[in-house]
This record gives sequence, C-alpha cells and structure tokens, in this order.
Amino acid sequence: MSHRELYSSPSAVFSGLQKPFAKAPYVVLGVPFDLTSTYRTGARFAPTTIRDASLNIETYSFRYGVDIENVSLCDSGDLHVTSDTQETLRRLELVERELIGAKKIPVLIGGEHTITLGAARAMGKNFAVVDFDAHLDLRDEYMNLKTSHTTFMRRINEQTKPPKIVEIGTRAVCKEELDYAKKAGITFITTQQIRKEGVKKTVEKISKTLGNIKRVYLTVDMDVLDPAFAPAVQNPEPDGLSAHMFYDLLGGVCDERVIAFDVVEVAPPYDNGVTSIQAARTIFEILSALESSRKQRD
Repeated sequence: MSHRELYSSPSAVFSGLQKPFAKAPYVVLGVPFDLTSTYRTGARFAPTTIRDASLNIETYSFRYGVDIENVSLCDSGDLHVTSDTQETLRRLELVERELIGAKKIPVLIGGEHTITLGAARAMGKNFAVVDFDAHLDLRDEYMNLKTSHTTFMRRINEQTKPPKIVEIGTRAVCKEELDYAKKAGITFITTQQIRKEGVKKTVEKISKTLGNIKRVYLTVDMDVLDPAFAPAVQNPEPDGLSAHMFYDLLGGVCDERVIAFDVVEVAPPYDNGVTSIQAARTIFEILSALESSRKQRD
C-alpha cells in the first residue's frame, strides 16, 4: 500500500473532474489541520468548503485561455491528520515525496500554514520557496511552540535550507522577524512596494531574486488579500492586495519551475463562502498558468 492510500481518504472531488491517478499530472490533497492556530480557528474545514466552491464557479481562465475542464486532475481526498503536529507533518512529507517521485504536481488545500513545512521537507534540495502572505512567519517561538503557523518559515529555512525564500505581500511583522530576515537573506516585498512599483516591476524583482533556480515551491496564504476580498482567514490584516493585482502577480511566478503548491489559512466559519470561492479561483488560476506554461514548452 502506498503512503497516499494509507494516509488519505476519498472526499468530494475538487472541480468535479476526476482523472485516474496514472493519467493526472496534478494531484489534489486536502490537509484539514489547524492545531496551532493563534487567533481564529477553522482552517480544518477549508478543504471541504473550497472543494464545494470549486464545483460552483466557472472553470475558464481569460488570463490564460485555459479551461480547468481540460486539465487532468486527480483528487486523492484528505490527509489523515492527528493531534500531533509532527506526526501530521511526517505523514504529509511521505505523501508529498511519493507524489513528486511519481512526477506529479501536488496541489495542497489547507489547513493552516504549518503544513507547508511538511511539504517543504519532501522537496529535497535546491528549491526556492515563493510565499504570498501578509506575515513573514519567521518567529523562533510563539506561545511556547517552536513549530506553528507563526514559525514555520523559519523552520523551513533552518531545516531544508532553500537557496532562496521570497515572501510577497508582507505587511504584518515584528522586529524579531525583520532582524532574522535580514540576517538570513530572506527577500520580502511589501504591499506598499507592490502598489508603488506595479505588478510588472515586482515580477521582474522576483525573477531576478530567483535567478537560475529551477525548482519552486509556491505557497499562498489567503490573508495576502485584503480582508475586503478574503474576510474569512485565520489572521486577517488590513491594507492587503486586491484580487486582480494578486492574480496578476501569481501569473508572473507560475511557470515550469513550480513543482508543488498549496493554498492555506481559509477559515470558513467567518464568512458566507466568499473566501472559499477566492481560494478555489486561486487554485484554478495557478493551474491555468502552469498549463499555459507547459503548452508553450510543448
């Protein structure tokens, strides 16, 4: 039995379009985990509500001329999470490594942002992390926890040692995180910078920072959006990105280098489904961008 079969179960199918595992380049996995949440909770419900939203929004992307109905997806259901954070991350690492080894692009639906640590551990070496997020998540410890959704990026930097980490949409930090980012050489781009310089220059800056990196893990915390566009997140912060600017930025970083991605931190109880719809659309847009990039290569 594979780790995927051992640690995940069937669920409602993302987008409603299911292909056999062997024929699908993209494999969806829900991770209903929010054990370390520090303000709002509820991200454990997000895989279900985002899947539901994906069944009820249109599938065509005008940005890329791609219809999700023509993208081969396999939904593997949800990871079997536990009340032990490290065990949940271990299981996720095993499943993610198996998917990457099978030449699949894992599509993770969180869940809290801590899950990105488990996924990053499966990436091996020489990969960059591109993170859309209001927060840096670089604290060493918070509420007596060394591993949480407030510290996971620091743990990623320490444990997997990616040559580049780029955080986009930053606007909520503490002094400890700023000091660590400078010391560790972590690049972050604030919302103020993005609005001042525009999407094109921001994408150029990201591209220059990544340099010759050939493998990218993309992670999207939905709180990168302003709460006007995504109110139901676990740690909302004012002064965020607008939806159109966010999607345009995504398009600038989604190419053949992205070999896995996640969308996290949606807390469905805090709205009437708007944020889950945004998350589903975000996944559609990322998949469309990746498909467009793949077609251009072919």
